[in-house]
Amino acid sequence: MSDDASSTVSDEESDGERHEERLRAEGHEHVAGEHASTFEVTTDDYLTPAGDCILGIEADRTPAEFDDEFVAACQHANARIVTTLSVVADAGAELESPEEIPDQRIVARGDPKLTFENDRSAVWRTSDYVDDRTVAVGADHAAADLDRSFVEALADGAALTVRIEVEAPA
Repeated sequence: MSDDASSTVSDEESDGERHEERLRAEGHEHVAGEHASTFEVTTDDYLTPAGDCILGIEADRTPAEFDDEFVAACQHANARIVTTLSVVADAGAELESPEEIPDQRIVARGDPKLTFENDRSAVWRTSDYVDDRTVAVGADHAAADLDRSFVEALADGAALTVRIEVEAPA
């Protein structure tokens, strides 16, 4: 695992420790961002119109690759997980002004049942449901809640960067 993808930060003003993971994925013409309770990033190299929660494909990392300390922090019931989604214009993307597309910030929480064992997809949920793809529960946004210009940029071929930060009580 590269240093760019995972890091631990001690926060002197906090009672806990913060950890961060990053991944990158590609947008796709079938990104619709219509799912009301989840959003997902997958390593799959395709997307059908039925995948209305999927925001990015061909992700460069999966939950199974995340750092053990990051996973342990997310497994704390009181962990706060903040995910920042950003659009990045790739050479093939036809974006008029990607700098004007706002980053999306999702606040969620951890759960002791999170396993981070999936080697294919990462899913954020507004509910408390957990399976091996789940990386956060109780999210304040699902795919349908994201800014439409953000979703449209992904459908136009922009790349997606995902920064996941967790802070768990000490």
